[in-house]
Amino acid sequence: MSEQNGSKDRSINSDVTLSIPEHVAIIMDGNSRWAKRRGKSTSSGHKAGVEAVREVLRLATDYGIRIVTLYAFSSENWQRPALEVKALMALLGAYLKSETKRLHKDGVQVRFIGARDKFSKSLLKQMEQAETLTVNNTASVLVIAVDYGGQWDIANAAKVLAEKVKAGQLEPEQIDAAQLGQHIALSDLPPPDLCIRTAGEQRLSNFLLWQLAYAEYFFTDTLWPDFGKLDFDRALRAYTQRDRRYGGRDEDPSIDSEAS
Repeated sequence: MSEQNGSKDRSINSDVTLSIPEHVAIIMDGNSRWAKRRGKSTSSGHKAGVEAVREVLRLATDYGIRIVTLYAFSSENWQRPALEVKALMALLGAYLKSETKRLHKDGVQVRFIGARDKFSKSLLKQMEQAETLTVNNTASVLVIAVDYGGQWDIANAAKVLAEKVKAGQLEPEQIDAAQLGQHIALSDLPPPDLCIRTAGEQRLSNFLLWQLAYAEYFFTDTLWPDFGKLDFDRALRAYTQRDRRYGGRDEDPSIDSEAS
């Protein structure tokens, strides 16, 4: 596969040339199960998950993947036990404190998508500082989805268009997929080419519903804290084998187009 469709070829092993997606989205699932199987606390599972994030971002750089979007905390995750939510927020803050300068040094642009009205002032300040510090970086992009939901994203875009109609800036008949897409999160980035979900579940769980319309999917039973190079290689091998036609189809010379 050539560099069309946001991918490029790269030989990782001598026996295979992998097609490398430009943008990979990951649903990081299985931290709690990982901890439970080891008789540990849920928070220890989330901490192990952070270590997996560090490893996967390193691997993504090695592979030449330019954009990684991580589903860190969904709109629905607020329904989890209060202590677990508090621990997750603290973990995000600790991650930003320890990693932001390193990410900046590596030329990574950090972004956050999702609602921001429920975060503490201190965490919100950390998020804004990370975005401001790295805004001009061009080596790669790390998107962290927190308090994010695909339905919220689409509804928010619709609200923006409704306000434009109300203000007389837009006619209802002018609204189409292209117009809506301009107000969806990450509209200035290429959509994900590959979505990986760990821990055996095979659903999107309200993640990037608009942006993943033509992505390829890879599901693995591996719990997120155990996800590493072997699993990433498998995901990329599976992606390499996909024929991405975006709803179209190449001409088949075996079919007579004039046949009745």
